[in-house]
Amino acid sequence: MIVTKKFRFDSAHKLNNYKGDCANLHGHTYVLHVSVKGDVDSNGFVIDFKELNKIVKDEVISKLDHKHLNEIIKQPTAENICIWIAEKLSKKLNLYKLKLYETPDSYVELYTGE
Repeated sequence: MIVTKKFRFDSAHKLNNYKGDCANLHGHTYVLHVSVKGDVDSNGFVIDFKELNKIVKDEVISKLDHKHLNEIIKQPTAENICIWIAEKLSKKLNLYKLKLYETPDSYVELYTGE
């Protein structure tokens, strides 16, 4: 079974070696979908939403929300941000998929599970 929780965070970034508007410092309200995979346990959970919420907030949101992403991720494209998030969360979760929206209609997906 797949369990997904949605998160939001606001951050600023600029793209290095980029010709266009995104070379300038600008911000986004990112929307992150975190999906974990597992079997339903004897209590009826793959993971408790409260536990998932705490892990993602501690490992990702607290580090990226209202931050200048270039100080955390060398080239903070949506793809690289998603990879950074996966590296943080895969240590604590049976991560299946991440979906990161940079704008309401532009997103990247990273599958880590089968």
